[in-house]
Amino acid sequence: MTPDPFRQLGLDRSSADADAVRRARRRLARENHPDLGGDAEAMRAVNAAAAAALAEIDSARFSSRAPTRSAPSSAVSPEHNTGGSAVRVDRCSFTIEVLPVDAHEVLCVAAVWLGEVVDDDPPYLLEVDMHDPLRVWCRLELVPDAGATTVSLAVSATHGPDGYPAPVPDVDRVRDLWVDTVNRVAVGDLLPPS
Repeated sequence: MTPDPFRQLGLDRSSADADAVRRARRRLARENHPDLGGDAEAMRAVNAAAAAALAEIDSARFSSRAPTRSAPSSAVSPEHNTGGSAVRVDRCSFTIEVLPVDAHEVLCVAAVWLGEVVDDDPPYLLEVDMHDPLRVWCRLELVPDAGATTVSLAVSATHGPDGYPAPVPDVDRVRDLWVDTVNRVAVGDLLPPS
């Protein structure tokens, strides 16, 4: 039997939202992180429980077809999207080898090159309307991970220039754009435009 991720995080499944899961994960990381004297296996269990709980919350939220506070006004609702699911999520999409506060800054610089920031909750959340080379809304959730930062990515289609819904792009393609841009920022190939 698979353990209940909400119970592992000390949360009530019926009332827990994504913010509660992230808070519980941070609290448990302070207790279990190997860099702070904790156990690596316990930290892996906390990360796995948080990822499973967030995936379950995302699945429930997106399948309910109810608008959410964080969805951009241009996001396509599931019933109007001809390209399949309205939101695609890639948990633990990529890792940046710095702490979340620094990773958030790098992602903000990358966002300038890829589109515009529509919501920003440093250092754990960034939402961006990408314009070039893909038109897509994406949400990047940053989670501390042993001196690094794991970034989870959710993408949703936006309306194209003609006003019609664009298909939801492949989340792997969006991830690869972010990784390429972050790497170029990190080595100094891209600086914020003046």
